[in-house]
Amino acid sequence: MDEASTSASAGATRRAIPPARSGVFYRFTQQNLPAWKPAMTPGCLIAMFLIIGIIFVPFGLLCLQTSNHVAEIIHRYDFDCVPNAYRGNWQAYIKDSSISKNCTLQAKVLEHMRAPIYVYYELENFYQNHRRYVKSRSDKQLRFGAKYTAESCSPVHRDNNGSPIVPCGLIAWSLFNDTYDFTRGSKEIKVNRKNISWKSDREHKFGKNVFPSNFQNGTLIGGGKLDPTVPLSEQEDLIVWMRTAALPKFRKLYGIIEDDLHADEIITILIGNNYNTYTFGGKKSIVLSTASWLGGKNDFLGHAYIVTGSLSIFISILFALIHVKYPRPQGDPNRLSWNRKNGNG
Repeated sequence: MDEASTSASAGATRRAIPPARSGVFYRFTQQNLPAWKPAMTPGCLIAMFLIIGIIFVPFGLLCLQTSNHVAEIIHRYDFDCVPNAYRGNWQAYIKDSSISKNCTLQAKVLEHMRAPIYVYYELENFYQNHRRYVKSRSDKQLRFGAKYTAESCSPVHRDNNGSPIVPCGLIAWSLFNDTYDFTRGSKEIKVNRKNISWKSDREHKFGKNVFPSNFQNGTLIGGGKLDPTVPLSEQEDLIVWMRTAALPKFRKLYGIIEDDLHADEIITILIGNNYNTYTFGGKKSIVLSTASWLGGKNDFLGHAYIVTGSLSIFISILFALIHVKYPRPQGDPNRLSWNRKNGNG
């Protein structure tokens, strides 16, 4: 072989050689980096389950105690607010605009509620997680305006004249529109309706220069209406409603009461019962709740930690009894493949 052929062959060989295989990135992609591979001996497993149980059970009790310190008032009103003459025909009541939808209820404060007190509306049997419902919106339109009206909002994307509806889609169209006012004796309890939505939603998902237009003015009327002079970034009821819930029973924030409510007080709730949940068999409730460092009242987290911790302690005791009664000889960990210096040793 002549010298030219030898040089060409050497050059091709050099080009075929892959990059250096000692680099950290190459070793990472090939899973060749050093790793800790513990030998899970019976003693190690028993200790691990026992430690998990010792940590989880007290933390679960702490979560339960914290949840029990959250004060709540829950009052379902969709049935109580229907006049006696319409108790057998709820749909006729809610669809008849000539009938007053105002309703007055009284609630007793069972324990002291320290401000801030969060006012929620709770809906049940309302599936906001339905695929077609979730897709019926245009995020670009909410941010930039009517020119981004999408067909995904159908059938609520254009009015009878073909003009785009802002905001479009079934989510906005079904906006919750019940109203709540509170009095204590003859004194009104003020409800702060500002900053009830996520700041990131107000600043990045809803446009400051996008205003409602052609909304709820066609033949197909849904829920609440919007002020056409207020930009979407300030329509906080809409912003809260547009963040869809994952479960058919959910709560959404209506406002915040910034005064304490004392035990044994009687408060009067003035309700505008406008939202139609009667057609699909839904339920409506009003909720007043305080909050803790864990959030609202929810015993699930505490129960989950207690059950998991108790099972871990039970398993550790069971493994310990089995290990004492039926001991097994353990192999030498040095003979494990990853501990041997030579794979054939």
